[in-house]
Amino acid sequence: MKAIRRFTVRPVLPGPLLPLSDLARNLRWSWHVETRELFQSVDPEGWQAAGGDPVRLLGSVSATRLEELAADRRFLRRLAAAAADLDDYLNGERWYQARARHAPVPLPASLAYFSPEFGITAALPQYSGGLGILAGDHLKAASDLGVPLIGVGLLYRHGYFRQSLSRDGWQQEHYPVLDPNELPVSLLRAEDGSAARVTLTLPGGRSLHAHVWQARVGRVPLLLLDSDVEDNDAGAREVTDRLYGGGSDHRLLQEMLLGIGGVRAVRTYCALTGHPAPEVFHTNEGHAGFLGLERMRELAGEHGLDFDAAVEAVRAGTLFTTHTPVPAGIDRFERGLVARHFGDGAELPGLPVERILELGAETYPGGDPAVFNMAVMGLRLAQRANGVSTLHGAVSREMFAGLWPGFDPADIPITSVTNGVHAPTWVAPEVMRLGARQIGAGRTEDALSVGGSQRWDAVSEIPDQDIWDLRRALREQLVTEVRDRLRASWRQRGAGAAELGWVDSVLDPDVLTIGFARRVPSYKRLTLMLRDPERLRRLLLDPERPVQIVVAGKAHPADDGGKRLVQELVRFADDPAVRHRIVFLPDYGMAMAQKLYPGCDVWLNNPLRPLEACGTSGMKAALNGCLNLSVLDGWWDEWFEPDFGWAIPTADGDATDEERRDDLEAAALYELLEQHVTPRFYDRSGRGALPVRWIEMVRRTLVSLGPKVLAGRMVREYVERLYAPAAAAHRALDPAAARELAAWKARVRSCWPGVRVDHVEALAATPVNGTAELGATLTLRVQVSLDGLTPDDIEVQAVAGTVDAEDVIRDARGFPLKPAAGPDLEGRRLYEGPLALDRTGPFGYTVRILPSHPLLASPAELGLMATPPVTGAGAEPGVLLR
Repeated sequence: MKAIRRFTVRPVLPGPLLPLSDLARNLRWSWHVETRELFQSVDPEGWQAAGGDPVRLLGSVSATRLEELAADRRFLRRLAAAAADLDDYLNGERWYQARARHAPVPLPASLAYFSPEFGITAALPQYSGGLGILAGDHLKAASDLGVPLIGVGLLYRHGYFRQSLSRDGWQQEHYPVLDPNELPVSLLRAEDGSAARVTLTLPGGRSLHAHVWQARVGRVPLLLLDSDVEDNDAGAREVTDRLYGGGSDHRLLQEMLLGIGGVRAVRTYCALTGHPAPEVFHTNEGHAGFLGLERMRELAGEHGLDFDAAVEAVRAGTLFTTHTPVPAGIDRFERGLVARHFGDGAELPGLPVERILELGAETYPGGDPAVFNMAVMGLRLAQRANGVSTLHGAVSREMFAGLWPGFDPADIPITSVTNGVHAPTWVAPEVMRLGARQIGAGRTEDALSVGGSQRWDAVSEIPDQDIWDLRRALREQLVTEVRDRLRASWRQRGAGAAELGWVDSVLDPDVLTIGFARRVPSYKRLTLMLRDPERLRRLLLDPERPVQIVVAGKAHPADDGGKRLVQELVRFADDPAVRHRIVFLPDYGMAMAQKLYPGCDVWLNNPLRPLEACGTSGMKAALNGCLNLSVLDGWWDEWFEPDFGWAIPTADGDATDEERRDDLEAAALYELLEQHVTPRFYDRSGRGALPVRWIEMVRRTLVSLGPKVLAGRMVREYVERLYAPAAAAHRALDPAAARELAAWKARVRSCWPGVRVDHVEALAATPVNGTAELGATLTLRVQVSLDGLTPDDIEVQAVAGTVDAEDVIRDARGFPLKPAAGPDLEGRRLYEGPLALDRTGPFGYTVRILPSHPLLASPAELGLMATPPVTGAGAEPGVLLR
């Protein structure tokens, strides 16, 4: 018989052990080694059975064992020390508080960070891949730094799927039911003790209610909305059933709950706890973009702002981070579906539905007028936006250029903050202990969490033998882990114990080990290594310099193409001739990753460039002394140096078809492995019969690359470059200023069709025969018509730089020109200024007029620009320097 209701019965902790509950309920244990070791000592076998989850452990430990521990003075001393350390961590001053004392403008009192998924720990499986892991690392780093962040997401009752394999290697999906009462979360409760909840209005008189669960991520509260509420109808209860599940209607409701419901959850949390209200709202990808609409509704109700003024007020304090380099990665909904959910009798009745639809409209060449684009809305409702690596920032500026017509990609207001990873989560305890022996535990913890140093020079002093012994020990741990997981996988595939004896000889702790683990969309090219199977076999089975490869990854449940790639890899790895050298491990997740990164010698990444926005798995590997072998994409394009890795050459010219490109890049990969990677690993001609050149690359990885890839560095950049300016803009855009800015923008837009550059001439040092001398100066005189605008409304710029064969300025820089006279009888104004000829070679310039206002974050914000008319070849001024 099946139970009609399920709940968890927890033991009552003896008084001396009560601090264990606080330690278990704060997820800092997931990255704090001493706390995890304390829980492991409670019941080592129970810790293993609980999957390293303190909440599950305490739910299963016997009362007898608890009484023993309550009388164990040594354990109680350790418990008191751990509790005191957590208290100091939660309440002591950290980087943000020290920074706030000296900041030129006040730092935000609070920030809200929205994401559809969060990868904090395997004990809270609310993530699918890199986006969620990045969000989790962002929260942990914010906690370490003391940044007053509130995380906002959804609580999925089935999480993301668990993966297994059929006998023939086809991916199988399983969705285990998650009971929030067995997770490290607690209900947010109102003052009367009832469960706090938020409500959305749906079409047809329906409602969507959601409870708010809270996880403590160190100092950061993470609010997770759960629609499995008894007052909901069956459809509404399933809104938060699965991560990235269902059709368009389902996804739209998830994103409405995340964005609109998320803002309401934050307001409820702040009211109940006294936490300061956020001054900055950060949306991690476009899924939470509706948060801007809810804040506009608030402003309309509280301050009577109209739609345009509310847009300006919301934009000022909003940051949008894009993670996709391809349009196909963006959520787009049918306009009618969105209109139905924001029309009469549905959500946000005070906001005109047509104006809402305009925010997500693809009003650029090639855009689809029938869709509502979440990223486009995100960009229109955020005054600041960024990609997640330098290359991805450039790709994003190209991809969204249609929103700023006429502007060069370099002028488009999308910057970049390169992702980082939370080192205390991903660095093996053995690596941390080696660092602690070298510089002390406190300095090691600061170096890994807060960062700040550009180099970790103390690593240079660690002896070669210590580094090599550590690498060998980590590789051996991985071998044990792989064998255990492989045996379990084959049992799931139907194999009996008698046919699995071969698993005991899979992998060798003394063989060069390559790791490859990630999601399995086609652009990540899981099977590029199989392009020439015989050549790969020779690498794996080389009698002198063998290679072994550990592969893991999940294909989306709806992606049969990705599943076929998984099956192709699995079938190759099932071959008895090579299965001791290459394995595929199903159910890739955080628990597996934390063993995989440290145990590999080389981390392989071979996406189609430039489709990898950042690719943080290689960063996690690098922090453990693993060397990267990667296509120059994402973060590796930015920080690669031959001192600490290898770059796979790309064949990404327009004339190269996909098949040819894969052939060329696979051949380049094989050659690197054969001619460079394996010879260096197996070269034992150095002192002590050690591979000293390999060890030196490991050392250079840690010294030079380690500080760069930290999430602490990333969050500090967000604070200084984006959060602090956004908070200042939020304060400046009070209701009166928002109304004034909205009215100014409307006036500028109405007048802009009449704004033009009428005439440009150069005085003094005029080029002769198309040439001029380096160091000369041109004086530019420009006549402009402003059609009702004033000089305070605009800026006239000279734009100059080197030019290509088509006279396109490639490294343009703008130089403001000053009003010199006007208006004349025809209303034209004269602007003048010098232009220094400061470089040799083909050189050109032009002139442009841009809107100007002190509350704009960028001159390109309005997407308006006026330039001289082009009437034929040579119409725009230009000079050639020699």
